[in-house]
Amino acid sequence: MAGGKTPTLNRREVVARLLADPGDLLLITGLGSPTWDCATTIDRDLNFYLRGAMGSASSIGLGLALAQPQRRVLVVTGDAELMMTAGSLATIGAQGPKNLSIVVLDNEHYGETGMQPSLTSFGADLGAMAAGAGFKVAETLWDEAALAHALPAILTGDGPALHAIKVKAEDYPRTLPPSDGAYLKDRFRQALLGPDSIA
Repeated sequence: MAGGKTPTLNRREVVARLLADPGDLLLITGLGSPTWDCATTIDRDLNFYLRGAMGSASSIGLGLALAQPQRRVLVVTGDAELMMTAGSLATIGAQGPKNLSIVVLDNEHYGETGMQPSLTSFGADLGAMAAGAGFKVAETLWDEAALAHALPAILTGDGPALHAIKVKAEDYPRTLPPSDGAYLKDRFRQALLGPDSIA
């Protein structure tokens, strides 16, 4: 409840709207809830799920965006995951990939370790941090009107963009995608680069 505000958005519904028509979007998900939500909404070969590697989603998204500048890259992660390597925001701002968008599902808690309050619950503002790091678009969204207004920028606008979306701290039934990292890497690589990309 940072700044006296209470998150009201439903996390699962937010993700369903983000991925309603993914097309050829390249999707990277942070561990835990973002992975489960994205897999529940649509499991596809162009989803690269992080089942571990906490803190790495934004950096993997950056590398992919730089390697595939003609493709849209969306990172969907959590507040605690991104805060673990907040320095990546400065690197992303310096590199300036126009095709990279980061969505932070900010429930202000560490969902994987027992729902302890995260730093955003004490006032850390990931949108403001991204703005300070030089992101072209950086916002913290608290309500439906702000989300509806931001969706075009998230999905098609010039980046780098970061939208911290304040969602209620709720638990939902989990869809667990494959946990074999080598399989997920090969599946994603083949979908992106074709069958000859797998040795």
